[in-house]
Amino acid sequence: MDSTVMSAQSRRTGQRFDVCNGDADGLCAVVQWRLHEPSAATLVTGLKREIALLERVPAQAGDEVLVCDLSMDRNRDALVRLLDRGVRVRYFDHHAAGEVPDHPGLEAHIDLASGVCTSMLVDRSLRGRFRAWAVVGAFGDNLRSAAERLATEIGLDSGERERLRRLGEAINYNAYGDDERDVHIAPARLYPLLARYRDPREFIEREPVAHEIDALRRADLARAMEQAPWWQGDAGAVFLLPDAPWSRRVIGSLANELAGAAPARAHAVARHCADGTLTVSVRAPIEAPGGAHELCRRFGGAGRERAGGIDRMPADRFEAFVQEFARMRWGTQARAGARAVVTGGDPK
Repeated sequence: MDSTVMSAQSRRTGQRFDVCNGDADGLCAVVQWRLHEPSAATLVTGLKREIALLERVPAQAGDEVLVCDLSMDRNRDALVRLLDRGVRVRYFDHHAAGEVPDHPGLEAHIDLASGVCTSMLVDRSLRGRFRAWAVVGAFGDNLRSAAERLATEIGLDSGERERLRRLGEAINYNAYGDDERDVHIAPARLYPLLARYRDPREFIEREPVAHEIDALRRADLARAMEQAPWWQGDAGAVFLLPDAPWSRRVIGSLANELAGAAPARAHAVARHCADGTLTVSVRAPIEAPGGAHELCRRFGGAGRERAGGIDRMPADRFEAFVQEFARMRWGTQARAGARAVVTGGDPK
């Protein structure tokens, strides 16, 4: 056999891959796991809307893959191929999963409850060893009540909570864009900076990028808040933004800010795309956290009960979307659909 081929095969054996969404929840989940199990691993991540990432993983028999904060439903075919190839997969997620494969090589931690995020699932598995990072992930995922509860459990004071909240929101904001030119720093470049620190408070103190992202987020939000609703009713409002770098970055943050300011109301933020379609972020009412995934799925999107998105919705469907949004019975889907699935054993 050619020596080059043999060398490549030997390098593949025993490799590790960390695959995650590039938002706060995904990155903070992987940070926790690698603090628990330090190991050289190849990171596969992307921007917020890049979900089908498992197909990019060249893992072979004997390799291990950690997946965090990516819909199993959107990655099932690639997941099954990896498992059939002899790859061991550990999967943490809180998005719609569909049928979880029954395979000895899969350890799945799936929880669709509206008050749970992936960083919290990893924290649960690790019994709170790096809980401050779970607080950051929960704040970034707009789960403020859950983040506050976790912060209380580890004795964080109000100033520390505020700093971790701003960090989580900044990391999450940094994942939004059409491509990496839109964001301040690519998630794949941000992760190794985060992973240097066992405590996110040290990251904030030592890494200027934390404050740089926060400042850019605040500037973009100030501009977005000047936009009037395109439609509003008793139960919610829909906003429509132009196509611009600031709107590509801020769409998710704006949706979260609106949801936090009016927790009894639903919100949708749409923006024009260069190809003539629309990208949409949806937030169910915080006080009735259910229905976002169901609404987005009707228009080719996905998500979870509390929050969802649509990547490329034809512009001529916008009126139909607004009509469906106005008719939604928020909260009912969460009560009917929440479930948890855990397969495999405890972490080593």
